[in-house]
Amino acid sequence: METLTALSVADFAAAIDKHIRPASFPIAVTMVRPGEPLPPKVRRPAADLGFQTAICQGFALARRYGWPIAIGVDDLSCPLAKAVFGFTPRVDFFEEGHACAGMYTATPAAGAMTEAAVDKFPYRQYDYIVLAPLHRCDFVPDVVLIYGTSAQVMRLVTAALWKTGGRLETSFSGRIDCADAVITTIQKGKPNVILPCYGDRVFAQTEEHEMAFSVPVSWMADIIEGLEGTHKGGIRYPIPNFLRYTAQYPPHYNTLNEKLDQARAEQSEP
Repeated sequence: METLTALSVADFAAAIDKHIRPASFPIAVTMVRPGEPLPPKVRRPAADLGFQTAICQGFALARRYGWPIAIGVDDLSCPLAKAVFGFTPRVDFFEEGHACAGMYTATPAAGAMTEAAVDKFPYRQYDYIVLAPLHRCDFVPDVVLIYGTSAQVMRLVTAALWKTGGRLETSFSGRIDCADAVITTIQKGKPNVILPCYGDRVFAQTEEHEMAFSVPVSWMADIIEGLEGTHKGGIRYPIPNFLRYTAQYPPHYNTLNEKLDQARAEQSEP
């Protein structure tokens, strides 16, 4: 991976703003290991804001309020995020599917399959997840997360495939999308399409028309190149509608058109 600079982060932010125009700020995400300092000027939800948060709520605070947020185990309300981000040890109740069964799956056995399919960090690999709007990012992000419409996400998919072609593979469960956005993207080192989960919609108030797209830091230059290349090739956002056609009108409009043309012709006679 090329050395990342503040300029390259700013270049990526500018490219997203120019070509994607998201309604909320792109989110810079970094994971902080035990013993590492937090970036300056971050807010801790429990200590500084007076409440515990889910990670998807932290996404919303960063992208809608523009606040840099650091979330550790004491700040985190969501037990699913505690388990999969490795902020606490995982327990049998989780692994055996009981937190899933009856809500997302018919049985604990099916729930265990769902939980096993979620990408996870080992216990205490990281102590914090730090989130900030990309344009105010003063740290090197591991991931950039962009919420947008399906058309904006489609635009990012085409940019990701500009150099390689092929297809972008992703998977969905409708659950624990914070893991899809951050853990999967870091571990696989590839961009990922994110289908906002139920909790993201309930607790972070993500809207029905929104999806998201995650970009590992090593892909930022390729995404910039892909956005510029596809733009020059005619793939644009906002999507340009085809408007060069003659409209079809109701019959009585056509009758009126004929009478207007006749009146104009009579008026122009000597």
